Amino acid sequence: MSAANHHVLTLTCPDRPGIVAAVCAGVLDVGGNIVENQQFSDPETNTFCMRMVVDSGTDDPSKVHWAVSERLADPMADVHVRPADARPKVLVMVSKFDHCLVDLLYRWRNGLLPIDIPLIVSNHPDCQPVAGRYDIPFLHLPVTKDTKAEQEAQIQELVRTHDIDLVVLARYMQILSDDLCEFLRGRAINIHHSFLPGFKGARPYHQAHERGVKLVGATAHFVTAELDEGPIIEQDVARVSHAHTAEQLVELGQDTERLVLARAVRYWADDRVFLVGNKTVVFS
Repeated sequence: MSAANHHVLTLTCPDRPGIVAAVCAGVLDVGGNIVENQQFSDPETNTFCMRMVVDSGTDDPSKVHWAVSERLADPMADVHVRPADARPKVLVMVSKFDHCLVDLLYRWRNGLLPIDIPLIVSNHPDCQPVAGRYDIPFLHLPVTKDTKAEQEAQIQELVRTHDIDLVVLARYMQILSDDLCEFLRGRAINIHHSFLPGFKGARPYHQAHERGVKLVGATAHFVTAELDEGPIIEQDVARVSHAHTAEQLVELGQDTERLVLARAVRYWADDRVFLVGNKTVVFS
């Protein structure tokens, strides 16, 4: 079968017997062949999650969607089917620290992230040269307490105008309003260091060094109105010792932030991330 007939199918629904059989029957109805499949039943929420890659007899994903939905016959089933080579549009937001932005752009340009980046937005002008090196439009939207509502309204309009699928806060050092968090529910990812809630505010790595921490790490999560408490997508840590300086902790921490954010964005772009209540199911 041609690459045009390659589709990614995702499904969430209440768990019950016969789900896999129904999906397979629907795939067979369109002359499809299953080339990859992962599934998980969450016992706490009774939610069934599935990610399947299909070679079908059609290049129209809507036909696969219809066939599977008909076989499932479940109004609670959330079925999505897309061409396997579809590239979601990602808006990257950043402030002054550019390590996560540079890493995402490097991976994007080298084909390691299957996304398109139509725009970079920042509340500071510092990262404009980085965007310029990658020929990506850069929009400086400064924000103050008095202009926050207006600035966030501009962000919402950019998401609509550019048909953005995901917003990535690549060390965007602003707290989003509840309204913007709600607007971006399930389609915004943030990255932060692992010291929360222990070391808040400025220079967290230096605070951690003063306390003699033995681990630094990072967490990528969905954005919610509860600050830095959204459903977690990916995490990692690096060990440190008494011999590390505060500056070396910063370096290790930024390395970990880069890796964790890139993996989270890749998982999301590959349709491997499922929101289930206040947590995620991630097929890595």
